[in-house]
Amino acid sequence: MTQPAAPAPHWHGAGSVPAMMRQVLYALLPAAAAHVFFYGPGLLVNALVATLAALATEALALRWRGQPQRLFLSDGSAVVTAVLLAFCLPPLTPWWVTVTGAVFAVGVAKHLYGGLGLNIFNPAMAGFALLLLCFPAELTAWPPPRIGDLDYRTLSIGQTLFYVFSGRLLDGLVLDAVTRATPLELAKTGLAQMHTMSEIRSNPVFGDFGGAGWEWVGNFVTLGGGWLLYRGIIRWQIPAATLAGILLPALLFWLADPETHPSPLFQLWTGGTLLAAFFIATDPVSSPVTSRGQVIYGLGCGLLTFVIRAWGSFPDGVAFAVLLMNAAVPVIDRYTRPHIYGR
Repeated sequence: MTQPAAPAPHWHGAGSVPAMMRQVLYALLPAAAAHVFFYGPGLLVNALVATLAALATEALALRWRGQPQRLFLSDGSAVVTAVLLAFCLPPLTPWWVTVTGAVFAVGVAKHLYGGLGLNIFNPAMAGFALLLLCFPAELTAWPPPRIGDLDYRTLSIGQTLFYVFSGRLLDGLVLDAVTRATPLELAKTGLAQMHTMSEIRSNPVFGDFGGAGWEWVGNFVTLGGGWLLYRGIIRWQIPAATLAGILLPALLFWLADPETHPSPLFQLWTGGTLLAAFFIATDPVSSPVTSRGQVIYGLGCGLLTFVIRAWGSFPDGVAFAVLLMNAAVPVIDRYTRPHIYGR
């Protein structure tokens, strides 16, 4: 008598969620080191605060839902969400703002929809979008990069911690003395005031073609993204399509009038473009599963980012672009699914 076959699938892949999340964190390490070098230790503080808040929220949500805590707390998904959120926040973000974003990302954007694998929206971008809408003033505390600004004053880890947890700076400093507008903000406000890009780019926070400091962070983000592609953690369709979605319209407008539109390279190496292309839009849960769908999704993320930057109210539109395309994923998957063989 033969034994009945076990239900499909009969082959189990070697990958796992914890292993995938560890690879993502490893890939972010070079960019994190560059971020700390150019903008100070605030990223590390934000990442620690966001991680603690995310894990606490995850534990409470799992307990409320009657799910095993050890299994899901150790899968690394909450930590990745917290670190990606920290990358989007200014180094001098008050702790309660960071906690609010992490709690919303994990508690609402993730567990309200059923937990890992069932969330519709990218949790990190949902948390960041909430903070952009609710605390816009607190999200402008960006210090200038360590290069290109003669009156740059670096803050120590002690000064950073004191400000993050007290809201005040030591040594009689005020926030305006240690922060600057970002290149995206300068470009947006300068163009609105009828300045040319040549005039705007004379500000020392601009580098060779993007934001000074941001260019190097973007280089290391790309290096980490290449590692994820090499390891098979992500596929090429979404990064390539996302970059094409922002570069093609940026190139057309820049060729039409380079003095009233930032260059494609500026769009690429400033703000969250590269982080979104390799680490955010590629979230396997909230992105399409078909190859054609991933191309459409990526193109939409890039195009919407460009549209929001050019004509929207926010200097960088990455978060809203990704969330809008997350909402379109069910429709994209429906109309791009392959035909069943024989039909």
